[in-house]
Amino acid sequence: MNKPKVAFICVHNSCRSQIAEALGRYLASEVFESYSAGTQTKPQINQDAVKYVKQLYDIDMEKAQYSKLIADIPSPDIVITMGCNVSCPILPCIYREDWGLIDPIGKGEDAFLETIKAIHRRILELKDKILENRI
Repeated sequence: MNKPKVAFICVHNSCRSQIAEALGRYLASEVFESYSAGTQTKPQINQDAVKYVKQLYDIDMEKAQYSKLIADIPSPDIVITMGCNVSCPILPCIYREDWGLIDPIGKGEDAFLETIKAIHRRILELKDKILENRI
């Protein structure tokens, strides 16, 4: 069976969704394919997100990732929204979940580390749901 495609969606696709794409690839690539996208883009990934993910996981997000629109990624099987407090476009999928994560931009190191830790935990929970056929 093909691995499900998971799309992590946020407004600008520059921070939380990018972190989720990187950690999805790092922690669960044997279970699902990870993509991230937004309804708008930024010229580059948030530099604090890049710094802390590099520090914690030795992953250089800027090497393999860039800010993308929803139209730029394959049709997802699973859509995860980050909690952007905007109405996301309807994407056909078999499962949808909102993680309700606070945007750490401009809030300092502790906020970034807390967000990254929450994404790490949720990636592992999503991986388990898929492995246990709960999705």
